[in-house]
Amino acid sequence: MKKIILSALVASSLVMAAESDLKTGTPLVTHTEFGYIETQGNTVTKTFNLESKIKKSWEKHIFSLLLDGQYASDKSIETKNKYLVELEYDYEITDRFAFSYLTGFKQDKFSTFNYQFYTGPGAKYKAVKTKKHNLSLEGNILYSQDDIANINYAADGSIIDYPNPDNKPTVTRVDGELNDYASLRTKGVYSWQILENLKFEQELSYRVDLEETKNFFAFSKTAFSSKFSDVFSAGISYKVDYVNMPSTGKDYTDRTFTANLIIDF
Repeated sequence: MKKIILSALVASSLVMAAESDLKTGTPLVTHTEFGYIETQGNTVTKTFNLESKIKKSWEKHIFSLLLDGQYASDKSIETKNKYLVELEYDYEITDRFAFSYLTGFKQDKFSTFNYQFYTGPGAKYKAVKTKKHNLSLEGNILYSQDDIANINYAADGSIIDYPNPDNKPTVTRVDGELNDYASLRTKGVYSWQILENLKFEQELSYRVDLEETKNFFAFSKTAFSSKFSDVFSAGISYKVDYVNMPSTGKDYTDRTFTANLIIDF
């Protein structure tokens, strides 16, 4: 959770610095979804999620930053620790078509990977652009790097998963590796303004190794939000994060359902 909060503070500082330098163009736009639950007594748990999008544009240039993180613990033992940071630059050719450059970093202590990194150029196209409906399509050719985690085994042959609350000693270890490859990522984002204060959003992305096509990743986010003021909204979202080649003992799919306070300004 400390990494998530620190990343948010760093991102905010960078954007504020950029805002002071870039006096022209459109105002800074931010969208933040925040949820937090804490219990004390018979159960001692903490659950925290933050998704923040920051965008600044001037003339034909657009910079956007995404921070998406979740953290949870049960009696001070971590049960989820995951965050994603993406920085993207767009250069608008027309009001519908743009060249882009994407850089992303993802860390999940409970996944197959110590981290995943990707960067590369691409293009975006606004296929639908109306008052109620918007559909954006994009594709990127990426250099990708996956740092695959070690697999640790206990004396009884069982896998020792992080955070290892029983402090089981490692008897056998299968070392991970660093996997570098070229990949293709496609992404679609659809939004529907159902009512004046009710909005539906669907995001789908797919990233695949261009040589080993069985090595692919898919992500889906389905969300509804309802505005109750110019700044604040209430929302729910369901995220599905899929890995087609997980390590031994890891699940293919990680699902997250959240209820959030949303802040737009």
